[in-house]
Amino acid sequence: MLGFGRATQGLIGVDITSATVKLLELERHSDHWRVASWAVRPLVDRAVVERRIRDVDQVVMALSRAIDHAGPRARRAVVAVPTGAVITKVLSMPVSFDDNDIAQRIAMESDKHIPFPFNEVTLDFQRLGVNARYDDQQDILLVACRRQDMQQLTDVLEQVGLEPAVVDVEMFAMERATRYLLSRISHHPDRGSALIDIGASMTAFHIVHRGRIVHTRDNVMGGRQLTDEIRQHYSLTFDDAGRAKKTGDLPDYRQRILHPFRESLVQQIMRSLKLYYTTAGACDIERLILAGGSSVIEGLAERLAEESRLEVVPANPFATMRIGSGIDNASLALDAPAMMTACGLAMRSLS
Repeated sequence: MLGFGRATQGLIGVDITSATVKLLELERHSDHWRVASWAVRPLVDRAVVERRIRDVDQVVMALSRAIDHAGPRARRAVVAVPTGAVITKVLSMPVSFDDNDIAQRIAMESDKHIPFPFNEVTLDFQRLGVNARYDDQQDILLVACRRQDMQQLTDVLEQVGLEPAVVDVEMFAMERATRYLLSRISHHPDRGSALIDIGASMTAFHIVHRGRIVHTRDNVMGGRQLTDEIRQHYSLTFDDAGRAKKTGDLPDYRQRILHPFRESLVQQIMRSLKLYYTTAGACDIERLILAGGSSVIEGLAERLAEESRLEVVPANPFATMRIGSGIDNASLALDAPAMMTACGLAMRSLS
């Protein structure tokens, strides 16, 4: 979105998080999507902190391993800058303005909208349509980020032999994948869904209404906290604790470690839901969608359904897609909740 133009079909979505690098290649075939290849590879601790790359070499190494495993045919890739690194504003301009007029106006008034020197940022804009109150004005979505943030991501792609096609925004990619997911399941048009993205270090609570994210709240709690508790309690290395978290094969693990962590996570999510109703509450919520690599914690969906009295479903954007030959469907389904952002990036060609 930020300066590389429009994407074409056959794209690779690359999602770089604090724990893993995820790669997904989607192909568009007439009226359906096809998963052509995918891979998830771990990152060493603190190579990425709060979605910001701290160790480029480690990220390049992990992405190279992902490419070797997936063997994608496409070379054009889409990557996302973190939502927190992006400035977004909705501006009003005369409906008579074309794209050149809009670009010139933004450049002239950049100091009003962007708290950085104009030559240090990359920006893009999108027409949103005629203003709801004034029919002689159009709404313009302005998106801007520091040039160095975008350059770092494109450098990583180029170092592994991928061609940067589009630099998107993490929230827009998640929104796109959620829109696709909701279009494949029954839902009330006037009600919203709560998308709960449980990552390694953060849990993002999004309210999605009419295909748009209308409310977001981040909590500093994620799967790495559970790994740390396992590591400390059982005196394990970080890698051994991570493996033990998957198997659960430790003495008194569920009673001493898993259950307290799960209850804390459930209560954190319920507080976010109650806070939404108290402060924003623009629409009723009909379901909770669990996404992120740590959303598959044993018993979490059942406890959330019990506490919220709402339908709780896993985020699986691949459920109605065609799957390429040679892909293990069961393994892909296990990784699906963590692939929402990568999926939204790879679907960028429809935007």
